[in-house]
Amino acid sequence: MSVYQPTALREKYNIPSDAIITIAGTVGVGKSTFTKALADLLGFRVSYEKVDNNPYLNLFYDDLSRWGFHLQIYFLAERFKEQKRIFEYGGGFVQDRSIYEDTGIFAKNLHDQGHMTDEDYETYTQLFEAMVMTPYFPHPDVLIYLEGSFDDIVTRVKERGRPMEQQTPVSYWDDLYTRYENWINNFTSCPVLRVNINEYDVLDDLQSVEVVLARLADKINTSRQCRR
Repeated sequence: MSVYQPTALREKYNIPSDAIITIAGTVGVGKSTFTKALADLLGFRVSYEKVDNNPYLNLFYDDLSRWGFHLQIYFLAERFKEQKRIFEYGGGFVQDRSIYEDTGIFAKNLHDQGHMTDEDYETYTQLFEAMVMTPYFPHPDVLIYLEGSFDDIVTRVKERGRPMEQQTPVSYWDDLYTRYENWINNFTSCPVLRVNINEYDVLDDLQSVEVVLARLADKINTSRQCRR
């Protein structure tokens, strides 16, 4: 654990107590683990992706084409409500997965693979643009993009041993990895801090996450100054 108390650590690195930080990256990169570690260091609350009580998730895996559009609309609504809740609370959150990945990665993937019609995809993207891509939507202070080599990611997926993931062909992870890289290289909705997964070890050395805090503070404070 860090030798610093969260308040002292925030003051040391000049990280605002009301900051909103969202964590993004491909499956298996360690978003949830990093999210909790960073929140613990800063004394922030955590916002995890909600999958419980999702009425479409099981249906979706049985029939991607029938339920893909419904699932994406549901996720969009839930993430929008969660983002609104975080800002109404007054910030001080680290968020596991961003609302931007839904349209930039998963909805686009369904459409590209023929599981979402052109009409449904256009409807979804228009709704996303109207809800999220406006000055009125409360965008995060910074998006931390966790990245590593493709081999690193596949190794992590294998090590955590989730049955569904073990049965997934490597070609799927390769395609998803490429989609994420293309997405982040063109992402402009909020400031981005790219962090390589080999720069820290949150399982055995939580203090190693401090390596990124100075860079994080610079991104947040620069962004806020530009918005004034």
